[in-house]
Amino acid sequence: MAKKTKKKKGNDNPVIATNRRARHDYTILDTYECGIVLVGTEVKSLREGRASLVDSFATIDEGEVWLRNLHIPEYSMGSWTNHSPRRTRKLLLHRREIDSLMGKVRDGNKTLVPLRLYFSNGRLKVELGLAQGKQDYDKRQDLKRRAEERDITRELGRRVKGIKG
Repeated sequence: MAKKTKKKKGNDNPVIATNRRARHDYTILDTYECGIVLVGTEVKSLREGRASLVDSFATIDEGEVWLRNLHIPEYSMGSWTNHSPRRTRKLLLHRREIDSLMGKVRDGNKTLVPLRLYFSNGRLKVELGLAQGKQDYDKRQDLKRRAEERDITRELGRRVKGIKG
């Protein structure tokens, strides 16, 4: 009798890298899921979970979206077939999404920032955010709001448990 294999429980979209700094420095207005054009050793390096989204951004040139400054280190087992770690990579979006993004970026002080890299059904995806820069006082207000929310949830937790603070 053949053994049945169990499906793995947990996250079927393993996140390779996140850009936590982007949510601190920018207000994210909208997000898009994009494919990315890669070479073979880049995929192998990403499967090892190695990438950095620090200082990366996307631009729209001649109707195509390009991801710049994404650092994917060279594959450790590669040789002359290795890639350049910070090369410019093409992002795959539908034409109407590109046209919409082009209009939004051209209108004002908005930029395209990658938020996270993850695998979905065996393909690498990039979550791209349409972002607007925050001022220093906005960042301080966000930190204050989060601290207040944390205090409120901590106090509610104590009251539920019956602990006096």
